[in-house]
Amino acid sequence: MAVMKGLRGIWLMWLAAAALLLSGCASTLSARVTTYQQWPVGVQGEYYRILPSGNQAGNLQFSAYADMLRAAIGATGLREAPYGSEPRFEVRLEYGNPVKQGWVQRYEDPFFYPGWPAFGGYYGGWGGWGGGIFYAPRVVNVPVEIYRNTLTVVISDRTMQGREVYRATAVHSSQSDSLDEVMPYLMQAIFDDFPGNNGQTKVVKYELTR
Repeated sequence: MAVMKGLRGIWLMWLAAAALLLSGCASTLSARVTTYQQWPVGVQGEYYRILPSGNQAGNLQFSAYADMLRAAIGATGLREAPYGSEPRFEVRLEYGNPVKQGWVQRYEDPFFYPGWPAFGGYYGGWGGWGGGIFYAPRVVNVPVEIYRNTLTVVISDRTMQGREVYRATAVHSSQSDSLDEVMPYLMQAIFDDFPGNNGQTKVVKYELTR
């Protein structure tokens, strides 16, 4: 019984350490950004307008995301067009978070799902380690739902017959349905280092506010 308590203590200590490691990882958010651009020169101070597409018109979620875009688009040097004026650039948003099944590797609790036996020391209380056999946790594949949080921003130039001059897509994968929470970071990722290199793909990371 003492040996089992000692083994259980090892498992709890390992679990606590793993939890601390995971909490540390959760303090950052990463996004994969792909950019295509033929950005014109000499457009500093030109006007833009955000245009809804399809069922985005009158959509409150779209309105909230448009406000986030206004806060992030400053790197382009563009200004939002006043009401009634004709902007040079039109900006459109595409977003979503389709879900699919994925797999992650996790450790089984050997006290509920016996793993593989390993030889070595066991923790015998605060007195230290002693010889014996303990069960190491086994790695198993577990099915999970993966949400692909995606944002695409497209900027078109009306002086070029509406041709696209900037298209960028930011993607963040998560096990939670958190598009609203990650959208400010996706928006920031779209405009970081604007306009970037044509055909560029990069991974960006942000510190999450606690």
